Parts: sequence; C-alpha cells; structure tokens
Amino acid sequence: MSLECKVEVFLNNLSEKRIDSIRKSLEPDNVDFPENLSFKIEKQDTSLVFTFEGKGNIRTLISTIDEVLEQTQVVLKVTS
Repeated sequence: MSLECKVEVFLNNLSEKRIDSIRKSLEPDNVDFPENLSFKIEKQDTSLVFTFEGKGNIRTLISTIDEVLEQTQVVLKVTS
C-alpha cells in the first residue's frame, strides 16, 4: 500500500504586489518535480493557495513544503 497525501496552504490578505512576487520567486522551482510529487499555486482574490500532493515517501513531501514556505517567508519579509 502506498501513502497518498494532499496538503493545501492558504496565504490570505495579500496585496497584488506580494502575490506576484511570491509567484515569480517560486516559478523556477516549480519544474522537474520528482515523480509522485506535485505542487500547484493558485490565486483566489487576495489569497494564494499552495497545493502539494505526494505519493510514497512522505519525507520528500514534507521537505518540499518546508522549502516552499521558507522561500515564501523570505519574499514576505522583503516586500513588507
């Protein structure tokens, strides 16, 4: 049996500038993902939704989420 997991992270009340900055900073990392792992960014009004999905090794999924959130935090600090 293979473990499947889906995690959604919502970043609310963001300005357009911050939304654009976060998306642009994450785009280069959103290519050549390992097999069984996916990452999607969606804009919903003043929010960004990150959707992570993984099958199999949960540690890889957790590491990816951690990396994306760290990079997002840097962008938020820089744009504040």
